[in-house]
Amino acid sequence: MTTAPVLDRPTDAAAAPRRLRTYRTSLTRGQGRSGWLFLAPFGLFYIAFLLGPTVWMIVTSFFNTSTVRTGLGSFAGLANYAEMLGRSDFWSSLWHTLQFTLYTTPPLVILAFVFAVLTNRMNKGQWFFRLAFFLPFILPSATISLIWVFIFTPATGLFATIQSAIGMTPGSGMLSSPNTAMIGVAIATVWWTLGFNFVLYLAGLQEIPRELYEAAAVDGASNWQQIKSITLPLLGRTTTLVILLQIIASLKIFDQVYLMTNGGPGISTQVSLQLITGVGFTDNRLGAASAASVLLFIVIVAIAIIRQLVERAAAKREIGA
Repeated sequence: MTTAPVLDRPTDAAAAPRRLRTYRTSLTRGQGRSGWLFLAPFGLFYIAFLLGPTVWMIVTSFFNTSTVRTGLGSFAGLANYAEMLGRSDFWSSLWHTLQFTLYTTPPLVILAFVFAVLTNRMNKGQWFFRLAFFLPFILPSATISLIWVFIFTPATGLFATIQSAIGMTPGSGMLSSPNTAMIGVAIATVWWTLGFNFVLYLAGLQEIPRELYEAAAVDGASNWQQIKSITLPLLGRTTTLVILLQIIASLKIFDQVYLMTNGGPGISTQVSLQLITGVGFTDNRLGAASAASVLLFIVIVAIAIIRQLVERAAAKREIGA
């Protein structure tokens, strides 16, 4: 009596990899769905309050859109752009914006780095300096503006008092002169926003192993040599981030100028966003204001790209060297 042949069935060991792959695939799909669900609220806000208004700004820049009429209005083509590029106040406001950026970016980067290095070298009391530097940054712009308007008040302000104490004759006030008003706004901004860059640098410094400094000290390296050979190279990415964020933030200046000088004296401190606000909500010409916004956006993107290209070129030269 012969028995029927028995077919070989896959053993559990052979089926395990298949089951594992199936489990991993289902797990990956589940994680992907969970990830999209977590991102959905941010995505909705991003589309509703950033991407959507940006697209609407670009569209309305080609129309005679107004705040007193519904709809886009009549088609203007490039007329709004031509008007803005032909206006002297547009170019002066753009120059004032760049001027403010030049006044604020170097001190906000250099001072933040210096104070962060000094604070990081302290064994005790770091919390106090973190609080002292970062506390002004959490104050609203209106509060900061009122403080510094009081400081720069002619004759009775703190600045005039200091001038009198050191034998100088107080003038008409820092904010009252077209030659010094932007400098006054820049000083207030540096005092106000220094803490943000300070915290970024301090976080980067605390990621550097202290063993590197100890080894350098054993080899006889001075403090400056340690900063030059260890701190600066290892904080390269942090410095790039700080500079880029600071340039973009300075190019978007509005609050301090509006509250401290309202663009004056005359239009000596009028910046691009203040001009855009005036055209859009005072003259009720949203189309022209949108065109000016697009031009400012192009300038910001161009400066950011140039900054990145310069940084990459410097990095390539260091690698090549």
